[in-house]
Amino acid sequence: MRYLPLSDGDRATMLASIGAPSIDALFADVPEAARLPGVIQDLPLHASELSVERQLKAMASKNLVAGESPFFIGCGAYRHHIPASVDHIIQRGEFLTSYTPYQPEIAQGTLQVLFEFQSQVARLYGCDVANASMYDGSTACWEAIGMARRITKRSKAILSAGLHPHYVSLCNTMAKFTGDTLVTSTPTLADGAPGDDMAALLAAIDSETSCVVVQNPNILGHVGDLTELAAAAHAKGALLIAVVTEPVALGAIKSPGEMGADIVVGEGQSLGVGLNFGGPYVGLFACSEKYVRQMPGRLCGETVDAAGQRGYVLTLSTREQHIRREKATSNICTNAGLCALAFTIHMSLLGEAGLRKLASVNHARAVLAAERLAAVPGVELVNGSFFNEFTLRLSKEARPIVRALAKQGILGGVALGRLYPGVESLANGLVVAVTETTSDEDVERLASALEEALA
Repeated sequence: MRYLPLSDGDRATMLASIGAPSIDALFADVPEAARLPGVIQDLPLHASELSVERQLKAMASKNLVAGESPFFIGCGAYRHHIPASVDHIIQRGEFLTSYTPYQPEIAQGTLQVLFEFQSQVARLYGCDVANASMYDGSTACWEAIGMARRITKRSKAILSAGLHPHYVSLCNTMAKFTGDTLVTSTPTLADGAPGDDMAALLAAIDSETSCVVVQNPNILGHVGDLTELAAAAHAKGALLIAVVTEPVALGAIKSPGEMGADIVVGEGQSLGVGLNFGGPYVGLFACSEKYVRQMPGRLCGETVDAAGQRGYVLTLSTREQHIRREKATSNICTNAGLCALAFTIHMSLLGEAGLRKLASVNHARAVLAAERLAAVPGVELVNGSFFNEFTLRLSKEARPIVRALAKQGILGGVALGRLYPGVESLANGLVVAVTETTSDEDVERLASALEEALA
């Protein structure tokens, strides 16, 4: 975005138009502590465009770039190889539009892509039906809780300790406005099954429970069986909501739908969408067919026109633009159509066999990395089962260790002290993610650097 200068007269005219006496009054709702009182440090007040570009590039060069460093960060966003063909295809004229791409007047090509996207997500999650995407994984999780409330007429949701803490935080924020009661807890580094609170979840389900929300693999990488939990929830009239933050895992493990989950949501960033400093991403949402009328967002369907030709239409859309506002099922389901398109193309290029092979490569590399890192003095592998992400217990607090690794040019994982500040029992935990982009040399560099940092 280019910088467009305004004169004092321009600003005065705009402030007068909206009835604000000053710029400070305009931003009165922003807390004082969050405002920048002066100029940006190290940025000159006046400089040519070329000079500013050089200055900003010099500042940006201080970052460790994911693609140029040994990279082991996961916890909900993963670095995978995206074929160059994905970027090429999404820029074809058939898909480029400046128009909101989900309205009825939309081109048939885009509607067909959304139909294919829905088919892929439904099959990936083992569910009957999927919508045309959500904003991201965390908001999809909240929308699922709201959907469970509408279906069960109950408002108590039990969130697993293994659910991503950022997802929990978002749900707590939204629940303030809906009156939902959220039961949450903090994970532990239990040997073999970190973050697994299956027994506690089973005991907590009662006749007031609308849903149980569980992530698989969970935030600490543990892979669990949801079958018993689904049966227990159903016995009490509640729903099971499963969250999947790493869709590549479903190329190797049983889908949540096959294990009895009623609603499955998650993040689709791993397929076709880069890390992008945290967004935009693409939320995935699927459910059993009997609940489709309570599903948020939009559904594209296949039909035939008056001439008998196959066509695609917007079949179901329970948003406030289409129905009475108080009857709308969703308010944060704006989808990132381009991200959904990239997901669909990447999935199409992989196919079922390709996805299974990709998952196999991820798991195999993660197993080798876990074995190598567990051999480092002061490092203990906590997981008994995992896909491409696992938790290490270090002999020292993990946060300073991660900073020491970064000084050596290694992005060594996510310290649990960052996700759960103040929880002493998790302070030594380090979550490490390994994908097909991780080389043997990367693992060896991390192992050597860890040994040095823990000595």
